[in-house]
Amino acid sequence: MKTGTRWAVLGLVIVVAVVAFVIAQSGGGSSSSSSKSTTTQAKATGTGTAPVQPPAKVIVVRNAKPVGGVQDINVKKGDQVRFTVQSDVADEIHVHGYNFHKNVAKNGSVSFSFPATIDGGFVIELESRGEQIAALKVQP
Repeated sequence: MKTGTRWAVLGLVIVVAVVAFVIAQSGGGSSSSSSKSTTTQAKATGTGTAPVQPPAKVIVVRNAKPVGGVQDINVKKGDQVRFTVQSDVADEIHVHGYNFHKNVAKNGSVSFSFPATIDGGFVIELESRGEQIAALKVQP
């Protein structure tokens, strides 16, 4: 075999090896990337297996009382607890049992988001006033 032919064959072997390596690293071809794209799209649109979170509960406080009475927040253990307090009075919002505290300014709002790791019933209140504004129930 001539030297030029050997270099051409060697070059072809290298190109084939590189292409095979790239295909192996990508998971076997274009169907895999299409599958990944579909999975990502499904999660983004909420049509995949990932649960879509409901909107956060909004608790409105007027004259240091919850509008509509004490609000119920019901979740399953392991789910995310999400709520926002909009208040016309400044106070500390306290989630008993979980021992979370956040201050809300007069005519302000504050949001909570945390995993429900403890099952049971928990009071959410305006701490300094001792006024219950919500009841968190975490089902096992």
